[in-house]
Amino acid sequence: MAPRKRSRHGLGFLCCFGGGDLPEINLRDNNPLQYMEFSSPIPNPEELNVRFAELVDELDLTDKNREAVFALPPEKKWQIYCSKKKEQEDPNKMATSWPDYYIDRINSMAAMQSLYAFDEEETEMRNQVVEDLKTALRTQPMRFVTRFIELDGLTCLLNFLRSMDHTTCESRIHTSLIGCIKALMNNSQGRAHVLAQPEAISTIAQSLRTENSKTKVAVLEILGAVCLVPGGHKKVLQAMLHYQVYAAERTRFQTLLNELDRSLGRYRDEVNLKTAIMSFINAVLNAGAGEDNLEFRLHLRYEFLMLGIQPVIDKLRQHENAILDKHLDFFEMVRNEDDLELARRFDTVHIDTKSASQMFELIHRKLKHTEAYPCLLSVLHHCLQMPYKRNGGYVQQWQLLDRIVQQIVLQDERGVDPDLAPLENFNVKNIVNMLINENEVKQWRDQAEKFRKEHTELVSKLERKERECETKSLEREEMMRTLNKMKDKLARESQELRQARGQVAELVAQLSEISTGPVSSPPPPGGPLTLSSSMTASDLPPPAPPLPFACCPPPPPPLPPGGHPTPPGAPPCFSVGLPLPPDPFPSSDVPLRKKCVPQPSHPLKSFNWVKLNEERVPGTVWSEIDDMQVFRILDLEDFEKMFSAYQRHQKELGSTEDIYLASRKVKELSVIDGRRAQNCIILLSKLKLSNEEIRQAILKMDEQEDLAKDMLEQLLKFIPEKSDVDLLEEHKHEIERMARADRFLYEMSRIDHYQQRLQALFFKKKFQERLVEAKPKVEAILLASRELTRSRRLKQMLEVILAIGNFMNKGQRGGAYGFRVASLNKIADTKSSIDRNISLLHYLIMILEKHFPDILNMPSELQHLPEAAKVNLAELEKEVGNLRKGLRAVEVELEYQQRQVREPSDKFVPVMSDFITVSSFSFSELEDQLTEARDKFSKALMHFGEQDSKMQPDEFFGIFDTFLQAFSEARQDLEAMRRRKEEEERRARMEAMLKEQRERERWQRQRKVHAGGSLEEGGEFDDLVSALRSGEVFDKDLCKLKRSSRKRSGNQALEVTRERAINRLNH
Repeated sequence: MAPRKRSRHGLGFLCCFGGGDLPEINLRDNNPLQYMEFSSPIPNPEELNVRFAELVDELDLTDKNREAVFALPPEKKWQIYCSKKKEQEDPNKMATSWPDYYIDRINSMAAMQSLYAFDEEETEMRNQVVEDLKTALRTQPMRFVTRFIELDGLTCLLNFLRSMDHTTCESRIHTSLIGCIKALMNNSQGRAHVLAQPEAISTIAQSLRTENSKTKVAVLEILGAVCLVPGGHKKVLQAMLHYQVYAAERTRFQTLLNELDRSLGRYRDEVNLKTAIMSFINAVLNAGAGEDNLEFRLHLRYEFLMLGIQPVIDKLRQHENAILDKHLDFFEMVRNEDDLELARRFDTVHIDTKSASQMFELIHRKLKHTEAYPCLLSVLHHCLQMPYKRNGGYVQQWQLLDRIVQQIVLQDERGVDPDLAPLENFNVKNIVNMLINENEVKQWRDQAEKFRKEHTELVSKLERKERECETKSLEREEMMRTLNKMKDKLARESQELRQARGQVAELVAQLSEISTGPVSSPPPPGGPLTLSSSMTASDLPPPAPPLPFACCPPPPPPLPPGGHPTPPGAPPCFSVGLPLPPDPFPSSDVPLRKKCVPQPSHPLKSFNWVKLNEERVPGTVWSEIDDMQVFRILDLEDFEKMFSAYQRHQKELGSTEDIYLASRKVKELSVIDGRRAQNCIILLSKLKLSNEEIRQAILKMDEQEDLAKDMLEQLLKFIPEKSDVDLLEEHKHEIERMARADRFLYEMSRIDHYQQRLQALFFKKKFQERLVEAKPKVEAILLASRELTRSRRLKQMLEVILAIGNFMNKGQRGGAYGFRVASLNKIADTKSSIDRNISLLHYLIMILEKHFPDILNMPSELQHLPEAAKVNLAELEKEVGNLRKGLRAVEVELEYQQRQVREPSDKFVPVMSDFITVSSFSFSELEDQLTEARDKFSKALMHFGEQDSKMQPDEFFGIFDTFLQAFSEARQDLEAMRRRKEEEERRARMEAMLKEQRERERWQRQRKVHAGGSLEEGGEFDDLVSALRSGEVFDKDLCKLKRSSRKRSGNQALEVTRERAINRLNH
């Protein structure tokens, strides 16, 4: 049987079979093997092995003992075979060699036990029959056990146990019957058969009701060992519940505690019984569900504590028996560990489970200020109302409450109880699900939604403030960097200016000397220099460049005829008006009819047409149309109702209440497109700002960071169009009745150059982000180009690859002086003819590792290749061009705003002036870097002979990046191959060592066999019982507990022990 794993306490079979000494082999016969004579000659080795294998198969030996037996010399094998065959052919044993004989005898004994009174000799004969059956179950071939099971031999034994009278129950026959079951369970097939019987373990447990201590010990050893068998723990708990009813116990395990406390007067029998009881208790507590379930161990141990096991344990220490003390130590150590674990859950040192006040205080502290606290109060409140009288019959109701709580604690998510269910058909999970109230769920959901909204608002405010702080910090840092750079640039230009003035003075002096005659001339404006008459304007140095935005630009050219007028000085970049083509229709002097259009009683919705100029009407179809006749036919009143500018409800105002509500509801005026208005309202609801707050934010260039970049981008989609502005101007006297979207567009249209301001603000907010995105791309191209041209290791590797390629290629492809860089990624395509898993790239790395190890560090010299391989130069140049155009548009708008009369709150000029000063300098740096990057990239192409390929950076650098990735993966492949090879070599060495060890063990076993031994094998179940009896099964856990207890402070352990002692005395 395979050893069983255990998560917390290492219970299992491994320790049961861990003995180092192999079983001795001996034939239970009067004549030793060396004195036996062969009854027939030894057959040939093949036939001998076949016969001997049949004999060994019948003995049902373990693998270890099978190897020991098969390692015997041929003479020994033949002697054992002849001895067993002689024993089987003995005519005196023929009757007892079949299970039928024993089953008939035991059935007759069970039937006659109540009819006759047997004397001592007859009782001894009956006991001998049972003892012979026990011996046969241990020593007979496997077919004997199989036949015994097929003939319902186990049922025969169990029936005998159930029908046993008092005299037989107290006799040795009872002990021998338990021994038969134990011998049957020592066989794997027999053990499975016993565990498969539903009532077998319960019937065995009934045998505890006897005064024979040896019978009790045998029963407890079986029950304890079954606890350690997979699936046996729950059967033992069920058997103890059965015994509670059978023996009329008040509580489960009561008989065991009584036997543990009772004195027999016979030291050996008493110690053996108490050891068996303690080993059974430890197995029940720590096996099965107790392996990793703290709640289960606490639950089951509480039963023993309530029965008073702790004072009994202190009393048992007086026996001073090592094996018994080992079981007692294990019980107390596991209890201490569990108590500490439970105490840690409540952040305390020790919990006195006998103190109701302390336990209540811990529960109160744990549940206070939680949702479960009202439930606790309700439980206590209803407990006060439960009926109870000292001598009444109400204790069962408290037992019901106790069992319900037990099942809530122990039952897992699947509804399975590790202990026997105190209440049948009681599924905790299903009941909890039934108790969920939909109204409460809805209430909590609404509250959660409310909290979510509040949280969203707070997060929005926090993000706004963070954006404001971040923007201010970035602007301050950028301005400081720009200021420092401008100082350096100013210093350099001042030095250059002084040098230029010195040169000019020298030139003037030279010209004065060579001039024919002195001619006085007025000094040039702006300088103290005097020039001679022969000096022209072309001889002077060029004037210094003007300061940015120091003067106004020239006025714009006049508009072509027919064009829409634009505001004075409007920037061309943001202008939306286009010049119209020349008028193809000649003007006419024929006067048009004067129209007398009826006026509506209230504003109507607008018809968005493009009005034809009056000078174009003559000579067209419009001159023949008279729309005044139509007004006589139209129902203008109905028309006004259908197309009123007021948003009317379709519901008719019928009742008095409707009329009252309608009179109180303000009518909304909307003249813009409905879908556009709806989208505008959605945007305003996301902004959560009033129109005035939005207006002030735009005028102040969003100093408070109220307008996020994504919101600004959306606002640009709702720029008031000219048609919208015209319509809104017509109804400006009804501004209070305008719909929200209409009023927003109207108020925004009142801002001078609203569209240009908004575009400039959006560009300002996005400029730093776009600059930060563009700079790393430029730097990646620049740095990657430098790294490729300067890498010494890459150059050496290309030499090695060129040599390998020239060696491999012949003819026209050979004798190369270089190769295209794209060929690097074709190296891995060449596979080895010996091993298809090895490519030319793998072999190249092997060469480098052996002869050029320094080249393997080549990736450290090319760190910027991955970033450069992702850069698209065309997109990058396009982005830089867009930044240049955006800056120019902002400059034009700034020049326009500087000429206008501004409101006090308008901060466009100071904010954007600072922005232009800083951003222009930063952008010039970016342009310089881009120019340098283009130059370095061109040199890199030329460096590798790719100047005629017109490759882009992403393609060029991508070739090297792909090669480096393949290079790294190939190195990992080689490393994995080496590890596998080392593992195979290590495994081969281990197998050789194991083979040598097995040979050595076989030689040792042969020596033991020559010395004589016992062929009879104890069996797995006997080993398990023996380990449980001696406490070896708990040795591993006991060592762990001792180590953990030593880690804790001695003072704490002493305080806990004193507290327990005081509690035991008090109770």
